[in-house]
Amino acid sequence: MVYPIVKYGQPVLERRGEDIVEFGTPGLHQLIEDMFESMYAAKGVGLAAPQIGIGKRIAVIDVTTGEDPAQKIVLINPEIIKTEGSQKSEEGCLSLPTFRENVARPQKVTVRAQDAAGKTFEMTGEDLLARAFLHETDHLNGKLYISHVSALKRDLIRRKIRKLQKAGEWE
Repeated sequence: MVYPIVKYGQPVLERRGEDIVEFGTPGLHQLIEDMFESMYAAKGVGLAAPQIGIGKRIAVIDVTTGEDPAQKIVLINPEIIKTEGSQKSEEGCLSLPTFRENVARPQKVTVRAQDAAGKTFEMTGEDLLARAFLHETDHLNGKLYISHVSALKRDLIRRKIRKLQKAGEWE
């Protein structure tokens, strides 16, 4: 099932998600499948549960956008445990469609998370994967990438969104 993407302004995007405590359930497996399907339909490389209106700490990532099924990553209750270096690159978000900003992030990131069975693992990613780990973990902590840009740019984005809301073009 493809879920609609929740846009900036919805409270679920600005709250820390609840930890997942039950693993291996049919409901969790279905949610993971639906999240990948929703992410691919929206042409994203990552999707956090709050972005589909579910306040839980689960995210899916595939930097190949479906080209290589072996690259699919599920992060449940993730924590960033190590960062190295820095990169600055344009970043966007499915919950902020049409907006893109240069964001400074670490170049290399190690995340500790659980898989669908509840098994804890660590994974290190560089470049786009590092950015995806950070971006999706931020979502699960109630943060959006615009919190990493200057206050001036953030206010400009918020003003543009308010204008779109008034015009009925932002739901």
